Amino acid sequence: MKAPPPLRGRGSVANPKNRFDSIELVPEPAGIDQVSSPSTQFYTDSSKTIIAYNDSPDVGFDASINPYRGCEHGCVYCYARPTHEYLGFSAGLDFETKIVVKEKAPELLREELSSPKWGPRVLAMSGVTDCYQPIEKRLKLTRRCLEALLEFRNPVVIVTKNFLVTRDIDLLSELARYQCAAVLISLTTLDQRLSGLMEPRASRPDRRLEAIAALSQAGIPVGFLLAPMIPALTDAEAPTIVQTAARAGAGFGSYTPLRLPHAVKSIFESWLEQHYPEKKEKVLNRIRAIRGGKLNDPNFNSRMRGEGIFAEQMAELFRVACKKAGISEQRPRLSTEHFRRPSGSQLNLFHAQT
Repeated sequence: MKAPPPLRGRGSVANPKNRFDSIELVPEPAGIDQVSSPSTQFYTDSSKTIIAYNDSPDVGFDASINPYRGCEHGCVYCYARPTHEYLGFSAGLDFETKIVVKEKAPELLREELSSPKWGPRVLAMSGVTDCYQPIEKRLKLTRRCLEALLEFRNPVVIVTKNFLVTRDIDLLSELARYQCAAVLISLTTLDQRLSGLMEPRASRPDRRLEAIAALSQAGIPVGFLLAPMIPALTDAEAPTIVQTAARAGAGFGSYTPLRLPHAVKSIFESWLEQHYPEKKEKVLNRIRAIRGGKLNDPNFNSRMRGEGIFAEQMAELFRVACKKAGISEQRPRLSTEHFRRPSGSQLNLFHAQT
């Protein structure tokens, strides 16, 4: 079946069925032609807590903050797309056009950090969706969360693919003084066109490299995350990406092979048919080769590295590239040594003498 035409500024072109719903709305075959870049809608989230916990053995953090649910960046490969199905939405267009906003995130964060139950630990931001997606420029929820983390001197690691992170260099620099901040800039490809097709509303690769340079020059520990590394499409770029990121100022890096959970499989297949039909079968077959014959492997540990000869080649390619570039595959150690609970809930560290 021929894939629908692409929508300008969107990664997905349709809404695949929510796996929790028994009924599916199927549009008329020509209906998608009548839709052009649906506008983004924003919904208020009424969550009572902001810190989420996980016990996954292959995830590098056990507590995270996500001010937004859904992500307007629209990355076609995003493993987080199926999380939108828990809200009754689709992992397709809904994920990138229906953004749920946790408007009270900063206040909830202060409340949870103030609790005696909170044991200081590294918090991850963008563990699911990007905390610097476009709406952040206006709402500043991420910035206000960083202000709270600075008040408590609680360590945070941020993953983003948006140059907007440089706006908060002042806060991140102050956190870095206490070994409380590290940033990873996500780099999937250096090809501007490919990036525009895969990650339509994220900063382009050159801007992400500029962000690495700016953060590095400010003394903030900064690295890169080559994620996802896509077999037979972007994996050959790994040495160049590593070298370029290192020259920009990255001190460490890591990678993750492409993951295609649930509806992301069909979304990615449709995207390949739209933009790279001549490469589609090779890419899908190579993914199957590292995923035990399937397009996705949900098992802990193997899901983050893949298995088989091609997965081993990807790992070795990245390891050698990092060694040549002189950068580490390990993130810098962050510290909870300076954690404190301020006497005033609205204390601003910039105006306090310590």
